[in-house]
Amino acid sequence: MKFTEEHEWLRVEDDLVVVGITEHASTQLGDVVFVELPEPGGEVAKDDEVVVIESVKAASDILAPVDGEIVEINETLTDNPALINEDPLGEAWVFKMKLADMSVLDGLMDEAAYKDFIGA
Repeated sequence: MKFTEEHEWLRVEDDLVVVGITEHASTQLGDVVFVELPEPGGEVAKDDEVVVIESVKAASDILAPVDGEIVEINETLTDNPALINEDPLGEAWVFKMKLADMSVLDGLMDEAAYKDFIGA
């Protein structure tokens, strides 16, 4: 897995990249009550706002961690947004992307670097 400073994780599955938020981020958010997902098929650029997550504490945007096309969304989150709190690194993935250049992932943090980043 790779991690961003915006507390997103990325996992390569075949030719796609699965994106979600980290456990640290889900804890900081508190109880998630709503998730607004993007439309599949849209091209996004790094740092575009693509998802809105609302919790009892605040609303937060998930930014596109890299350039690519969103090819699939996790519609389960629409009916069960609390899944982000229950399983942020697994079943609560948010969207899948197809990247033009997979080497951009090399510039992201690995797990050890991310743990240092959050002081864990």
